[in-house]
Amino acid sequence: MAVKIRLQRHGKKDQAFFHIVVADGRAPRDGKFIEKLGIYNPNTNPASIDLNFNQALSWLQNGAQPTDTARAILSYKGVLMKKHLLDGVKKGALTEDQVEQKFNKWLQDKEGKISGKKDKLSSDQKSAVANRLKAEKAANEAKAAKIAAKVTPAAETTETAESTDAPAAEDNA
Repeated sequence: MAVKIRLQRHGKKDQAFFHIVVADGRAPRDGKFIEKLGIYNPNTNPASIDLNFNQALSWLQNGAQPTDTARAILSYKGVLMKKHLLDGVKKGALTEDQVEQKFNKWLQDKEGKISGKKDKLSSDQKSAVANRLKAEKAANEAKAAKIAAKVTPAAETTETAESTDAPAAEDNA
């Protein structure tokens, strides 16, 4: 039996989210599964992933094969990195302390990148809102100037017409 780590689709049309599951490779995509490892929601930015790290690692060490998308998710969360480092311990290339040290350093770097992206997204969103507000103010000022220009010449023409009528009336009197 080929055991796969794969995604199981849930949610509405155009609002999909996925469960990360361990299933028999012959089972249907949304069918029976052995164990649920987590949830992947691509609708948020950045995508939110809730994963049982230890269970995913143990399934990988026992021979479960991830699909391409599941492999990308496991890589993003560091499960594949940890498996790689633990394979180095089995071969005698590393010790447990070295593995933990390297993995923690990798996690810190990854957290820095993620927080940098979140900060950039929030600052971009704030600047976009500010730009839209500036554009809206400029458009409102342009409309107000256009309205004022329409009203002002009409008032001036009525004043000039009255002023030209008034001297003519005085001359006739």
